[in-house]
Amino acid sequence: MTVDSFKYLPRIIATYYRMTAGEPELPIPWNHLPKALEQCTFGLVTTGGLYLRGVQLPFDVERERAEPTWGDPTYRSLPSDVQQEDIGISHLHINTEDALKDVNILLPVHRFRYLVAEGRIGRLARSAYSFMGYQGFPADTSAWRETYVPLVAAELHSEGADCVFLTPA
Repeated sequence: MTVDSFKYLPRIIATYYRMTAGEPELPIPWNHLPKALEQCTFGLVTTGGLYLRGVQLPFDVERERAEPTWGDPTYRSLPSDVQQEDIGISHLHINTEDALKDVNILLPVHRFRYLVAEGRIGRLARSAYSFMGYQGFPADTSAWRETYVPLVAAELHSEGADCVFLTPA
């Protein structure tokens, strides 16, 4: 099956991204795991725009509608024992229908809990973290780099995370 990463973007934005050659920042950072997977604590991060319905504010899609070149750079902390019915999704650039039925599409928290129960990984960090992946047009990730990612990294570190599994939306 072919995946169209631009399916839900306006045509002009999709065309821009298709024509823009992105070069990775080199060297790409790499850290070896300090221990076996069976002993590792995993942190989960998604860019799917998940939030706790009725508890947290959704990501600011109203401002994005008014200012299409802006994307909400903030994040939401979700308990690693979150239940499907507690999840809301606030994201204008992905189809959220299936993920609202199965959160594991965007945040495989239930699958990772299964891996913990099977003894294949050590444990999950207390919290998972969600960003809203769209960061404007052209993308401005400076707030992520300078403010929000360091905060999430510090939280994951304080929860004992040895590694992070990222599910981009």
